[in-house]
Amino acid sequence: MLQPAVNIMVKAARAGGNVLLRHMHRLDALNVVEKQRMDYASEVDGLAEAEIVKELRRFHPAYAFLGEEGGAQGKHRYTWVIDPLDGTSNYLHGMPHWCVSIALVENGEPLHGVIFDPLRNELFIATRGKGAVLNDKKIRVAERRDIAGAMLITGFPPRERSRLGPHLECVKALMAEAEDLRRTGSAALDLAWVAAGRADAYFEAGVQPWDIAAGALLVREAGGRLCDYRGRAPGRMDVAMASGTQIIAGNVKLVEPLQQLVVSSGYAKAFD
Repeated sequence: MLQPAVNIMVKAARAGGNVLLRHMHRLDALNVVEKQRMDYASEVDGLAEAEIVKELRRFHPAYAFLGEEGGAQGKHRYTWVIDPLDGTSNYLHGMPHWCVSIALVENGEPLHGVIFDPLRNELFIATRGKGAVLNDKKIRVAERRDIAGAMLITGFPPRERSRLGPHLECVKALMAEAEDLRRTGSAALDLAWVAAGRADAYFEAGVQPWDIAAGALLVREAGGRLCDYRGRAPGRMDVAMASGTQIIAGNVKLVEPLQQLVVSSGYAKAFD
């Protein structure tokens, strides 16, 4: 049985997802703004976040919020961390890889996480210490033990283009060993797919708590591990960072060699 907080998170995620679905067929008419260079948001992001916040406030009005569109609101031991549309560029181009991501974070650590893919009607849920599920079926990370033959996911975030050279060197080194590399465009959904064993591992820089809080919990509860490019545990998930952070996620055996390759390729040094 789902806990009350998770029930309201699921309801909020579905409400946000319905807003996104309703606007899918009028993409040309949406008002789009460039928040930073090559980093876009549309009016539908704000509409979906407003709907999500409205639902969550019914559960506990005093909880704080950290949203990609609304920023930080309030101060509390518990914080709702929301990305109403993770994969905005995909959405605006009609590419079917985007989602709603909601986490309830307690003192910086994710307690519950919900990621909803409206197009596939896939609902990923995790609770600290209780495991992770996809549409009520338990999920686990893949069992691959090394990079050889691995299928990996990464991202080329717009705010990190100044480090594109080192990133491409890392990709070059990985492609010499891995089966393949994907760039799918939604950090939250990428993490959910790693948790479900659809990809062996994921790494990206420039991500914010709203991108990864729910997905990070999914990976952990599915038996995986997360760290930054230097092998350190991720920081607080209820505070936005000026330039984001880096994350590597996968099963326990694969994260370490991937992290070491990120270092040996020179990519990690670009953030020192």
